[in-house]
Amino acid sequence: MRMYDIILKKKDGRALTTAEIKYFISSYMSGGIQDYQMSALLMAIYFRGLNERETADLTMAICDSGERADLSAIPGIKVDKHSTGGVGDKTSLVLVPLVAAAGVPVAKMSGRGLGHTGGTVDKLESIPGFKAALAPAQFIDQVRRIGAAVAAQTGQLAPADKRLYALRDVTATVDSIPLIASSIMSKKIAAGADAIVLDVKVGSGAFMRDQQSAIKLAKTMVDIGCRVGRRTVAVITDMDQPLGFAIGNALEVKEAIDILKGQGPPDLLEICLELGATMLLLAGMADSVQGGKKKLLDLLKSGRALNKFIEFISAQGGDPQVARKEDVLPAAELTAAVSAPSSGYIRAINAAVIGRSAMLLGAGRENKESQIDPSVGIVLQKKVGDTVKAGEALALVHANGTERLDQVKEHVQGAYQIGKDKPEPARLILGSVPEKL
Repeated sequence: MRMYDIILKKKDGRALTTAEIKYFISSYMSGGIQDYQMSALLMAIYFRGLNERETADLTMAICDSGERADLSAIPGIKVDKHSTGGVGDKTSLVLVPLVAAAGVPVAKMSGRGLGHTGGTVDKLESIPGFKAALAPAQFIDQVRRIGAAVAAQTGQLAPADKRLYALRDVTATVDSIPLIASSIMSKKIAAGADAIVLDVKVGSGAFMRDQQSAIKLAKTMVDIGCRVGRRTVAVITDMDQPLGFAIGNALEVKEAIDILKGQGPPDLLEICLELGATMLLLAGMADSVQGGKKKLLDLLKSGRALNKFIEFISAQGGDPQVARKEDVLPAAELTAAVSAPSSGYIRAINAAVIGRSAMLLGAGRENKESQIDPSVGIVLQKKVGDTVKAGEALALVHANGTERLDQVKEHVQGAYQIGKDKPEPARLILGSVPEKL
């Protein structure tokens, strides 16, 4: 078998066999195939695509390039959740304790963020003492004891994905749906869950900017999961404005805690209930999404979800007082208001611009070597549909120092579109892709 023949075959638009796909992944990882050949194949895939079987085969070849988590020692159906990424997306911080409080074991492995804010692990590490580096035995034992754990994803989990993504990043082949889907699903399958709920975001702050592309990606990932024996459902959600009000690591932790206290932004609550209820449905703990939502609301009102959060944070070394005292979380040195230039209705907020502004403050990583500042970020004061008067605060910028403050304030102000007419209420849940039975 030769890589030249595989490149030629895909360049001509023909389907690759399972054996050919396994060969080029294993040979690339062992050094038998060079970067320039793999880059050529990625470009051929970008233009010619992969069929459903090829995409599933690529996913499993990437998954099998490293270790796979064995969660069989944990009783019950383990359900994982993955978001394709957005601005202010702190749903995992809510869902891990909330779903665990409903009796569904949540064993979550999360990567670190690269972009406007940190990933789930980065956000949790803004809590003093929290440790995300768990050995496999510790991870499994914690889920068995309290029903929830979040661990930093190791380099041994689907290592081929990291190498392929680095090539995609420099060859302009990142936005290929089969390659995106196989990248996401290889890591989710390697993480060992029995069922997977996918939050596919669409809009100005999402990777998928239009609904048609989001649906295509969702269908591709659901097909992969179901083909390899994982119950998989996708929910398509709006990301045309930031989710909730807070963008920034410690600020997002605080907002997630507000939800667990039965408070917090209604849009964040709605998304969490939809995703959480779907997780309960796949785990057999609810007969319907509506029934699952009712169960989750009861857990929020009773305080059991918040108590599970405290138990989960404490188990991983975090300060349990974070749920009771705001000053436990790191705070920025200064807060500056971004004023509205005119009066009217908030017609739109460019989520991507808000996200990049938070990154300029240090809330995210501009590159892999960047250090995250957990205390900085942006808290919106106005969302789409709200009224505002000229000079009133649109957002509050939490910063350490003034070096980029004026630039960030200008960007945030420019992200807001203000007009005379009130916009139609935005739909948060745009659709879903059910599992293939």
